[in-house]
Amino acid sequence: MVELKVSEIRVTGADSPPVVVLTELADAGRRLPIWMSHGGAAAILAATEEPDEHRPSIHDVAGELLGAGSDLNLTSIRLTGGEDGQFFAELMLPSRTVPARPSDAIALALRVHCPITCSDELLAQFGVSAEPARPAPAEDEVERFIEFLDKVTPEDFTGDDDQP
Repeated sequence: MVELKVSEIRVTGADSPPVVVLTELADAGRRLPIWMSHGGAAAILAATEEPDEHRPSIHDVAGELLGAGSDLNLTSIRLTGGEDGQFFAELMLPSRTVPARPSDAIALALRVHCPITCSDELLAQFGVSAEPARPAPAEDEVERFIEFLDKVTPEDFTGDDDQP
């Protein structure tokens, strides 16, 4: 299994669905984007804040019931597949596995601090490779380019080989 972490939550507007981007913790750093409802993204975002102890959300309550030291003890969540733009997940408990929506599973995993996992095959099928950042051009390279721009003329690009 490949372990993932929530790296970003993007909400672009009311007309388009939010996307939660999970990033592989291991070497490649592949990304797995999961589009979901605004409510699902809000539940994940809320997991990054302190819960209201007097009026906890259902995810906060479930997190308390599934957390370490409880009889249930959520050990991990597993993204199990995807089809037609929808993903599937499971809550991994010591005595059984419970199907769940990915948004709910991720929200719970963040609350109880358990691993988020998927198979390598799922990540290979739906993941996006992380492109390495391009290094900034060296200062001397930029200076040489500026010098070139100062000397170049439109005639240099005519394609006429007779010109010096």
